[in-house]
Amino acid sequence: MANFNLNKVILGGRLTSNPELRQTASGVMVLTFGIAVNRRFASKNEDGTTGQPQADFINCVAWRQQAEFISRYFHKGSSICVIGSIQTRNYTDQQGNKRYVTEVVVDEANFVDSKSENQGFGGGQGGYMPSAYDPAYATPMSQTGAAPQSQAPKPA
Repeated sequence: MANFNLNKVILGGRLTSNPELRQTASGVMVLTFGIAVNRRFASKNEDGTTGQPQADFINCVAWRQQAEFISRYFHKGSSICVIGSIQTRNYTDQQGNKRYVTEVVVDEANFVDSKSENQGFGGGQGGYMPSAYDPAYATPMSQTGAAPQSQAPKPA
């Protein structure tokens, strides 16, 4: 039997706060942020009516160009779709307590709202939303493992 491992996450929601861009001691950019994702169901009120939708709050981390991209174009309240993987880790805090963290490592971030829906949003971005593709933040082909594709010549 083949060994099958898959760790892929796709989330769509809204940023819970402005992303925090930092730089590691070695100069690598890292960004942390949270996403609120509404559940597909809502709780029931005591009278049997549908209540408020419940949400999950997911911690996310992005690195390098993806970190800079998200920091530049997304802010608290922005709709976002992220694709990545779940990572668990642990560390010891300053008080000596062992802490456990589960977060999504973001490989890809996409816009969800249209430009008109974001204009006037009080996030300090002036309503400007670029196109979803920005060559300055594209993944180099050497990292994707994809070979350049060429078209076959058309028959005469």
